[in-house]
Amino acid sequence: MKLLVKAQDIDIRLSHLANLLNPEWSINPVDINDKEQWSLELMSADAVITMDWDYHNQSFDRLKLIHLPGAGLDAINFKSVPEKVTVCNVFEHEIPISEYVISSILMWTTRIHLQDPLLRRNDWSGSHLFGPTHQELCGKTVGILGYGRIGKAIASRIKPFGVEVIACGPRVPASGVKPDKYYPLRQLSQFLSECDFLVIAAPLTEETHDLVGDKELTQMKPSSVLINIARGAIVNEQAIFNALKTGSIGGAVIDTWYHYPESLVDVTPPSKYDFSKLENIIMTPHSSAWTDGLILRRNRVIAENLNRLSDGRELMNVVSDYNA
Repeated sequence: MKLLVKAQDIDIRLSHLANLLNPEWSINPVDINDKEQWSLELMSADAVITMDWDYHNQSFDRLKLIHLPGAGLDAINFKSVPEKVTVCNVFEHEIPISEYVISSILMWTTRIHLQDPLLRRNDWSGSHLFGPTHQELCGKTVGILGYGRIGKAIASRIKPFGVEVIACGPRVPASGVKPDKYYPLRQLSQFLSECDFLVIAAPLTEETHDLVGDKELTQMKPSSVLINIARGAIVNEQAIFNALKTGSIGGAVIDTWYHYPESLVDVTPPSKYDFSKLENIIMTPHSSAWTDGLILRRNRVIAENLNRLSDGRELMNVVSDYNA
């Protein structure tokens, strides 16, 4: 059976896959920048691994499975998915993202990232000898907007620090770690007003696009910190920039952005606004989940699904199934 993958994914993202697949599978890597070759190979593929799909008026007679190498579904046009083709995704990112969020919050409260460069210049600011003091995490309120796998993983790990965990989303969680308080989306304003740290952990949908804008940011505490590890577009680009620039919120930690490069040598800025000139922000290049452990776990799940497909067994993590 033929598996089509992006050649750019072989060295890292799918580096374990070949050793985990049944012998029936043949991996066919194609440079995604070669659109013509990619489309040609797709016509004869039994399965494809890709985060995006938007093909119209093309015949994919052999294709049985579109498997995402990640969790987000916002780049899949489900209306263009052929009949009898199953779409599956993969998670496994809860561990590194929750660790990233907690490390970001701890970094913000302890100010370690600011004290280190000062002392390297023999500047003792922040010392117990001269002050000023830094904060403690204990007693703070951590709000999680979108309480799915990631939100629950964050809650389970951060509760022992003595914080109050509140959450907001479309439905009350039926399983997993319960937040101390839960707000439906219609009470978003009340939820935001209580957060010392606001973690954006919702999927990007039509309903969540620009969910946090000027109005919502003004409802937050002036000292509050927004942390976005979901999708950039959930938080209005201009609104968050202005809020940080004017100091209407305390700061932000942003890992997911508004513009992305095509390659490592591409110097595309992450936003049309120059966040790099702001002092009340920590910026990372969508790296919160990108660990060696994540890659191995995801490869195992993807390989298991592909092996199930070749064996005629039920698939896991089905998000759209037209076989019924």
